[in-house]
Formats: sequence, structure tokens, C-alpha cells
Amino acid sequence: MQNRLTIKDIARLSGVGKSTVSRVLNNESGVSERTRERVEAVMQQHGFSPSRSARAMRGQSDKVVAIIVTRLDSLSENLAVQTMLPVFYEQGYDPIMIESQFSPAMVEEHLGMLQRRNIDGVVLFGFTGIRAEILARWQPSLVLLAREAKGFASVCYDDEGAIQTLMQRLYDRGHRHISYLGVPHHDVTTGQRRHQAWLTFCKQHELATVSALPGLTMKQGYEHVAQVLMPETTALVCATDTLALGASKYLQEQRIESVQLASVGNTPLIKFLHPEIVTVDPGYAEAGRRAASQLIEQINGRSEPQQIVIPATLS
Repeated sequence: MQNRLTIKDIARLSGVGKSTVSRVLNNESGVSERTRERVEAVMQQHGFSPSRSARAMRGQSDKVVAIIVTRLDSLSENLAVQTMLPVFYEQGYDPIMIESQFSPAMVEEHLGMLQRRNIDGVVLFGFTGIRAEILARWQPSLVLLAREAKGFASVCYDDEGAIQTLMQRLYDRGHRHISYLGVPHHDVTTGQRRHQAWLTFCKQHELATVSALPGLTMKQGYEHVAQVLMPETTALVCATDTLALGASKYLQEQRIESVQLASVGNTPLIKFLHPEIVTVDPGYAEAGRRAASQLIEQINGRSEPQQIVIPATLS
């Protein structure tokens, strides 16, 4: 009977409506403790799996994975998600997407909800502040993307190599005054590692260091680029395509044509709007494919957690 049982059956056997069963399954408020206990007792008596009901509400799927992105408007994360989805679909998994908004508390809440629904596995776009203990229960069936953590599977970008590649290309083209626009160091990868790689290159080649670390948004790039434009500046490296888009808008408005922009990302938007910008591809698309494949292998017991680094390539 377990495979044939539906939410409607549980509602009938419990003497409640389908919406009440749904609230119990989703651990939502609005259900008295007595009613909740009655519904849960019926599910336990008949061997009904909450995960099956949740999946049935999403289309009768027996295999469900979650993708937790930091923000839905991220150009880089969207590129990775686009390549994950076909891998999951091909193997019969239904993916659901959730946004963390860079909040460790929200990640913890999401993971708790996913565990209650017995979701098969999770791809989590990592960020600074996520503690390993939050992830501990998911160790066998979780893949971190863009961050590494000891004992967990991860797919990361070569942040240092991406900046070094850009700087070498600009240096080879004769640029000797290369400013930098980046992200604060509390972001370890996009922020600290990329900025440090730029500083290291400048030190090795005895270049002046002029930089600003405003943040991730296009607006921040637009508003802060003037801080790093010196009279002698001939090139500007941006930690992300989004910052480069903001910087480019400022340069256009000020009719500054003497500064060569360079950025990490190589996203379709920047390639379409600004093909003149020198970009390096950190491997967002490849990272999505590898993360999805790694998660499926772990779910099916064919692989232990592995740490994968995607090499950056000059576009």
C-alpha cells in the first residue's frame, strides 16, 4: 500500500483535509498538536514516507535534489545551474532551487526542511560564514560549490589562477599601471584570494597597487571605479563581470577610452555587450556539470566526497 498511498488517502484516514496533511508534511504552523500527532500516526501506521508526499506534490518524482544558490540574480551561479539541470534531468532527478541570500541561518533552516522531506541530495553554493557543523548531517549527499570544507565534496574555482592569467595578458600587452576593483576580504574566494593574487603579481613585477574593494554589485562597480582611476592608469582588473559592467558604464559616461577593462567571468551578458573587455573563464559551466555528476555518484554510493578544482581559461 505504501507506493499507492496519496495525500488524499492520508487525509481520509486521518479525518482531515488535504491542506492539513500538506501543512504537517511541510512542518508549517496552523495545525494543532493533537491533529498533527493524529496525521503522523496514520502515516507511520501505513508506512507512508513524507518525502514521497512532498515529491508527489512536485510531480510524482521519486528522486529529488535541491540547489541552494546565494542569490537568484547571480550571473555566475546561473551559468552553473544551467549546466546542472540537464545532468539531473538525464538521471531522473527533479531539482528544486532555494535562495540563501548569504545567510548561514537561512542555509541551516533550508537544510533542516530538506532533511524533513528526505531530499536525496544538495548542491550548495558556499560562502564565508557557513560552519561545517551545519552541514554535518549532509556529508554523504552534499556538494559544495565555490567553497571547500574538510571532509565534504566540493567543486571550486582557481581564483588565484584566474587573476594571474588576466594580469599576465595585460602585462604582455604593455600595461604597467593596472588598478583593481574587487570584493571585501570577508569573502574568502572572490574577495581575499583574487585580491591577493593581484597584489602578488604587482609585487613580483614591481607595479604600483591601486585598488578598491566595494562589493559584488554592478552599482558598487559604477560608484567606486573613480577611486582607482589614476592619471597613469591604463588597465583595470575587476574581480567579477558584474563589477566590470558597472565600471564600463562609468567609463562610457565619462568618455574614458584609454583604460582597458579585464574581468573574471566571461558570462554571456558581458561577451554580448562588451566584447572589448578581456575576460577569463573560471569554469562556471563546467563546475555545474561536475557538481551535479559528483552529487549523483555520491547519492548512489559510487563515489566518496572529492575536492575538485576547475582551471581558469583565458577567453
